[in-house]
Amino acid sequence: MQQNIRNIAIIAHVDHGKTTLVDAMLKQSGVFRENQAVAERVMDNNDLEKERGITILSKNLSIHRNGLKINVVDTPGHADFGGEVERVLKMVDCVLLLVDAFDGPMPQTRFVLKKSLDLGLKPIVVINKIDRPGSRPEQVVDMVFDLFCELNANEDQLDFPIIYTNAKAGIAKAELNEESADLEPLFSLIQDKVSPPSGNPEAPFQMLVTSIGYNDYLGRIATGKVVNGVVRTGQTIALVKRDGKIEKGRISKLIGYQGVAQVELDDAPAGDIVSIAGFEEVGIGETFADESCPEALPSIAIDEPTLSMNFSINTSPFAGREGKFVTSRNLRDRLMRELRTNVSLRVEETDNTDTFRVSGRGELHLSILIENMRREGFELSVSKPEVIFRDIDGTRCEPMENLIIDVPEEHQGTVIEKLGKRKAEMLSMNPMDGINRLEFTIPARGLIGFRTEFLTDTRGTGVMNHTFNEYAPYKGPIAGRSNGVLIAMEDGETAAYALFTLQDRGTLFVDPGVKVYEGMIIGENAKQSDMVVNPCKGKKLTNVRASGSDDAIRLTPPRVLSLEQALEYVNDDELVEVTPTSIRLRKKLLDANARKKYDKNK
Repeated sequence: MQQNIRNIAIIAHVDHGKTTLVDAMLKQSGVFRENQAVAERVMDNNDLEKERGITILSKNLSIHRNGLKINVVDTPGHADFGGEVERVLKMVDCVLLLVDAFDGPMPQTRFVLKKSLDLGLKPIVVINKIDRPGSRPEQVVDMVFDLFCELNANEDQLDFPIIYTNAKAGIAKAELNEESADLEPLFSLIQDKVSPPSGNPEAPFQMLVTSIGYNDYLGRIATGKVVNGVVRTGQTIALVKRDGKIEKGRISKLIGYQGVAQVELDDAPAGDIVSIAGFEEVGIGETFADESCPEALPSIAIDEPTLSMNFSINTSPFAGREGKFVTSRNLRDRLMRELRTNVSLRVEETDNTDTFRVSGRGELHLSILIENMRREGFELSVSKPEVIFRDIDGTRCEPMENLIIDVPEEHQGTVIEKLGKRKAEMLSMNPMDGINRLEFTIPARGLIGFRTEFLTDTRGTGVMNHTFNEYAPYKGPIAGRSNGVLIAMEDGETAAYALFTLQDRGTLFVDPGVKVYEGMIIGENAKQSDMVVNPCKGKKLTNVRASGSDDAIRLTPPRVLSLEQALEYVNDDELVEVTPTSIRLRKKLLDANARKKYDKNK
């Protein structure tokens, strides 16, 4: 049985086609009936994944083909969810490294490839999107080889097999000039080149927990690869905790995968990927073992967070109007629940019982958590993201990012100038059909608030990707936002008449008829200083009609900030108020006089 199992993970940069390739593999393996309606990106089963078109959580599935069971793990492509990738690589014996035939290796490709090479895995390189206009598969293969050399791959890893695919059409080719109608060359390559899982089926049972799920009926469900022995439903096993404590329990359900569906199993051999239910408290990196000789497997080391922000209860005048969960107890319980499954997250309690310091791998990592919370009915206030500094050998160090930008030539100068002010250092510049690819190292601080500015400067034509590189000595201060804000001076409802006069002062964030409160930010000032304004002022009505003054009021559409844009925009003295229906910006101190006193005493 063990010889017929292959465990693989699909890794790639975001949007290079991992989930699309998994879809095609599922469809061609006969998992779905011929007349069955199948959604696109069937593995993206989370609402946010479907909306954004990105994979956030790694997923397991199995494909049965020609007597072979292929366990496939679809991994996230964004650096902020790298913790997911690091865990699942422990379960597999090979990775399919998916690379876009036009873009070539991108920052996240480097990140996930390094993790897999360090674990001794031998990748299969899949050059995808060979049908894309401007594709250059031969050059991309050379770029991948150079990347392997940079990452110190051994000779065995450098001798990687290559396959060319068009995942959308469900086609794979061993050579570019071959004719092909399906993914059979890919399945054959997996069968021939991927080793069966190692492990001794005769040894006592051992399994490392690499991910955690939750089911209302079964409780916590732990997933991992059976490293040694055989596991059976109803068996009494030991759980070896990280601190060495041992708990015993009985397996209430043993779950495997048939396509994307979970199925109950009677037993599973060494090498198979399964889920176990029956233990109330189980954590990632802990070991299930035979009760007679409970020995722990090496735990999983996860990279530390690089960014933190304060989550606190909503204290605005509108608190409790739109959300169901508004107390600090609700907030604490939800964050502690998230810690059980989100291994890259850290939550610390602060001196203030209503505030929690939450640390993660990046803005997207934390904003996904906030977005999920607001959809669940939570109200909270969030501070500006701050990078986490470290003291290394007596030197203050900060996280540095590897930044790759694809930008048309006409906008290149502006982008380089802006990045220079943010302490970025250019490493290379490569022209590609009218678009230049620029590579930089930049402090993580320098990227906070840059994305919105970058899209404006490049008229939406620029593409930027970044991933954590290393901790390096502190680069010095970086100037923050250059503009002040427009702050409402009273509670009320915005009036078109007032907004018409205010729009000359800067850019508005609100429409007419929006409820506001004192201290709420309603726009960006054209000047550097903050300005307190009255957006609720109505027109004084008289019975005399004045020629010219009663013309129709024309308002410029407001700039509506998304959650990520709002988090990037705020300064240290401001907060983002997040509720199920609204995202508002506000000052920490709502009263104008209190703000003046605070500024004087600073």
